[in-house]
Amino acid sequence: MRLRYGVVIGLTLLGSISRESLADDLFYSAQATPSQSDFGGVGLMQMPTGRVAREGEFSLNGTWNNEYHFYSISLQVLPWLETTVRYTLVQDLLYSSDPEFSGDNELADKAIDFKIRLLQESRYIPEFSIGFRDFGGTGLFDGEFIAASKRFGPFDATVGMAWGYLGQSGNISNPMCSVAERFCERPNDYSGNGGQFDVDRWFSGPASIYAGLEYQTPFEPLSFKVEYDTNDYSQDAPVVRGTADMTQHIPVNFGMVYRVDDWAQIRVSYERGDTLALGVTLSTNFNDLYATWVDKRPPQLAQQRGSSSATDYEKLSQELYDVAGYKVHSIRQGEQRILISAEQEKYRDRDIARNRAAVITLNHTPSSVNTISIVETNKALSLTETDIDSQTFVAAHKQQYLDVNYDDAVSVSNIDDVNSSPQYEDFDRFDYSFSPQLIQSFGSAESFYLYSIGVNADAGYWLTSNLQMSGSLYLNLFDNYDKFNYIAPPDGTDVPRVRTLFRAYVDENRLRMKNLQLTWFEDFGSNWYTQLYGGYLEMMFAGVGGEVLYRPLNSSWAFGVDVNLISQRDPESWFGVFDSSTQYSEVDQRYYNVIDQGTTGFVTAYYAPKWSLLDDTLFKVGVGEFLAGDYGARFDFSKQFDSGVIAGVFASVSDLTPEEYGEGSFTKGFYVSIPFDVMTVRPSQNRANFNWQPITRDGGQMLMRKYELFEVTDARSPWYQRPPSVR
Repeated sequence: MRLRYGVVIGLTLLGSISRESLADDLFYSAQATPSQSDFGGVGLMQMPTGRVAREGEFSLNGTWNNEYHFYSISLQVLPWLETTVRYTLVQDLLYSSDPEFSGDNELADKAIDFKIRLLQESRYIPEFSIGFRDFGGTGLFDGEFIAASKRFGPFDATVGMAWGYLGQSGNISNPMCSVAERFCERPNDYSGNGGQFDVDRWFSGPASIYAGLEYQTPFEPLSFKVEYDTNDYSQDAPVVRGTADMTQHIPVNFGMVYRVDDWAQIRVSYERGDTLALGVTLSTNFNDLYATWVDKRPPQLAQQRGSSSATDYEKLSQELYDVAGYKVHSIRQGEQRILISAEQEKYRDRDIARNRAAVITLNHTPSSVNTISIVETNKALSLTETDIDSQTFVAAHKQQYLDVNYDDAVSVSNIDDVNSSPQYEDFDRFDYSFSPQLIQSFGSAESFYLYSIGVNADAGYWLTSNLQMSGSLYLNLFDNYDKFNYIAPPDGTDVPRVRTLFRAYVDENRLRMKNLQLTWFEDFGSNWYTQLYGGYLEMMFAGVGGEVLYRPLNSSWAFGVDVNLISQRDPESWFGVFDSSTQYSEVDQRYYNVIDQGTTGFVTAYYAPKWSLLDDTLFKVGVGEFLAGDYGARFDFSKQFDSGVIAGVFASVSDLTPEEYGEGSFTKGFYVSIPFDVMTVRPSQNRANFNWQPITRDGGQMLMRKYELFEVTDARSPWYQRPPSVR
């Protein structure tokens, strides 16, 4: 009976529907767009489709029914790659049987899904994808699928094959059994403490054919879905571990999607013949974000340049800052060339900044000056030199020839040696700033959401042109980390507490010195940059260290090394550090390990591939020693969208066993970095950073250094300050 359901529906969907006949029979004008499934990611309700969203599509999804509350984030990272991060609160099941560990908190399952589009739809070929659900989870929802989707007028038909949770009904024999016997049975357990990639489970166990249909009504906000669901729910956690009745009365689910606006959808479905599910999706597209700026008007080129050799450097410096965003450090002027050393503090788009600076400089200098050189600096490091030929620039500005292009006047290169003394210096030694800070983690045993909200006050003073003293205070405004009662080893680990001790640092003093250090910056030319630092390096660690970075100009790669000698700070003191590796907690009434003296450091490679399949991406791989003394590698992959929004994922793999590490098996997380200038009305180089770490443990943790040379030297080959391509 089950096999007959799948075959009949599949043949009906893909074999008997004609695009022309549907278009003729149904007056159709509404545009069909992919919608999210209950689990997050493009799909029907329970079952995925072969479709993916438009590149850059980002959605927040919530789905609620009697047994599960699903919360997910889905992002179309690349045209062919969809990723989903999901938390599931399993109703009526506790996180742990130990009330001292997790209280009465519901079981929170953490999962990662991804879908890879193998074929894009054409006239005769369906959209074809392969995907993995609950990839690297605890096995609650893990499953694999292949799916094909084809659009016929307002109808979108899907046929797929599923394994694991998705294919639990087993309406066909698993075809992988003919490849190897191990595929015939699916293991019931998972590796370590969860969070690992259980390759042995993939495409094993029960398999099923499923199908579905989505109909876009002529009323554009409304669409309907129907699917043949091949999970019989007999092995769901609320059934196996609890007392829930999830009997599947019929294997067909029905749903409706109502698009409130471009950014909001409401989903309602009737599933298993007796279950109502409600869902909400909020979405945007990172490729489309842009802001309308209220900015200084571009300067107008004077009709005629002066003949006087005198230049008002102070006025020139002020205009360069106000209109072009260049904070001038020094100006050198010869008979035919003016050289401006400055830091860009306003525009990500250097073309805007350079064009404005060129007009301003031409208006302030005599006609004998035919070359404008701008040396861009950051933290006392000279990064790039831009030479602008004044005659070509003026011709382009006035459109004096066809195919006018400012690039003809501009060349960017390494810095030439400068031997002359400046005629003007304006070295601003002191600066300060205030910024909000959000520290958060999801899915912990003590509470689904742990957070700390505060304000950073940062200040820096340059003792010399290369030596900076800097510090920051952190004011903790609100947090719920008093719920975080992690005491090693509740889940079997006795690794030094380098990050799980966070509660003590935010609870002891609402106002805390986060950082106080001396930093020496030096560039040696030939693409080499260095920093040496010492002091209180972050909220939890003090020490000394250094970093060396090799970064060729306009190169897609860079290479760096950092080495640090560290001691863990005493949370009960602003300036003290632990003098013993063994500590005793009066609150917890047990001993735990810390780092009284240790080392940490990494050899790191950076690479931005130029392959079309991985446009606008960056790989960072670091190999070395983590804070807790474990050795391993840190992998970081990020994608930048047209607006400048960066989304990334990281994972730390070390020599700790899953049992030593604890729940989650290894450190991993996700982040989104959003430029201020897509959220505000003024151009800015600053970013708002949002980080998600599924669970906080001590293995695979890195020192949070104040400065990283790859970011400081970004102008060498812009990544964080890459100009937006959205206008």
